[in-house]
Amino acid sequence: MTTSPAIEQRLMDLEIKASFTEDLVEQLNQTIFQQQQQIDALIRQVSQLHQQLPDGGSGSFRSLRDELPPHY
Repeated sequence: MTTSPAIEQRLMDLEIKASFTEDLVEQLNQTIFQQQQQIDALIRQVSQLHQQLPDGGSGSFRSLRDELPPHY
């Protein structure tokens, strides 16, 4: 069974496209993995900062009028 040159060219083009697609998917996968690591680190940092708040992180609103400047 003989295949025509046009079919062989189309098959080769599809193989090339499939190869590039696999590479792109792998790059995107690596990017997503790195971004998830960054998100996890940022969540940990925010949690630590939240625990360091003077009022224990309760998030209660304090008016600036309640705080006197140091010269009073």
